[in-house]
Amino acid sequence: MSLRILHTATRTVVTTIALTGGAVSLVPAQVRVTKEQVGALRADSAGGRNVAAFDSAQLAGDATLARADGAMQQLLDVWAGLGARPVAVLTPDAARRQPHPLQAVRVAIAQGGGDSSATAIVPGVRHVDRTIRGAAGDIAARVYTPSGSGPFPVIVYFHGGGWVLADKATYDLGARGLAREANAIVVSVDYRLAPEHPFPAAHDDALAAYRWALANARTIGGDPRRVALAGESAGGNLAVATAIAARDARLQRPRHVLAIYPVAQVDTTLPAYLENANAKPLDRATMGWFARHAVRDAAQLHDPRFSLLRAPLDGLAPVTIVAAEIDPLRNDGQLLEEALRRAGVAVERRQWDDVTHEFFGMIPLVPQAREAQAWAGGRLREALAEGVAPARGRSASETRR
Repeated sequence: MSLRILHTATRTVVTTIALTGGAVSLVPAQVRVTKEQVGALRADSAGGRNVAAFDSAQLAGDATLARADGAMQQLLDVWAGLGARPVAVLTPDAARRQPHPLQAVRVAIAQGGGDSSATAIVPGVRHVDRTIRGAAGDIAARVYTPSGSGPFPVIVYFHGGGWVLADKATYDLGARGLAREANAIVVSVDYRLAPEHPFPAAHDDALAAYRWALANARTIGGDPRRVALAGESAGGNLAVATAIAARDARLQRPRHVLAIYPVAQVDTTLPAYLENANAKPLDRATMGWFARHAVRDAAQLHDPRFSLLRAPLDGLAPVTIVAAEIDPLRNDGQLLEEALRRAGVAVERRQWDDVTHEFFGMIPLVPQAREAQAWAGGRLREALAEGVAPARGRSASETRR
């Protein structure tokens, strides 16, 4: 496999990896990243190491365990012990049947003799499963309600899984934790998955779920004036894309958008992708696998709903971005933050070092997960408070070590 970067006078046009059948092919990227942006990302990556100079020998093998902290290492070890195989070698059906990294949390708690039930891990939050109206019929959802008396603000939440894998149960601890930390009702949506329902089915369902929340907030104990969007990974992409779609449809603007290590573009040659090419639980090959199964043809990957950097971002609600150091998507969040700032959108991004993609839902075993949930939930709680107008035009970025 080879990578190719074409330099022009002012810009760097990077090719994008896509998997076709069992082979790897290169799809010309339609998103252009400036030389200055690439240089800044290289300097930021891995303490200033020149990631672009990594050769195939340096990228070979999995160095994730050596880079992650102790708690993160232990959970990845438990996950490996459950028999997880590389997603990129599996069919979607087989990938859905194998253990998900977030399952390792409850297994590790049970192995230590603790109570691994969701209500023990995140007390004070109850849930009910129900159906809501999607774009093409009813879809499943899980509604989390914190203790206390409402009406509560409402957060529409989209799980991760590359638009192909997982569901509301897989990402239970992330959604449940936000309900507690934000003191809000969380509606976790089982949007339709590819390849059975390829793009734009998930994005259409996400917008339909937001419409449903606006229209039905009162029936679930919520306040329809105080609604936010949130999501992890592919779900982080859906949260931002839904905010854009709501603006374009002239719907009520969400009070806030939380994007947890979101997918924001399709260029897999950025430094974070190269540095974390063999990271666990998310690696570069898996992102290519997701891309191959999520769309009908590669051209759809450049749709602004997938490639958020191509979308007009002006007029959006304030955005919070959570990032992990050991993550191919780390640069996605950085570039999205920069694009939002240029569009005049208030944005704050924090990165947690020594942890991997999926860390957000790994409470109570990973300390950074507890801290990230508390911070993100606090941001949502502040934005959703009664009588509080969203902040505009400010931006900050921070790394948590």
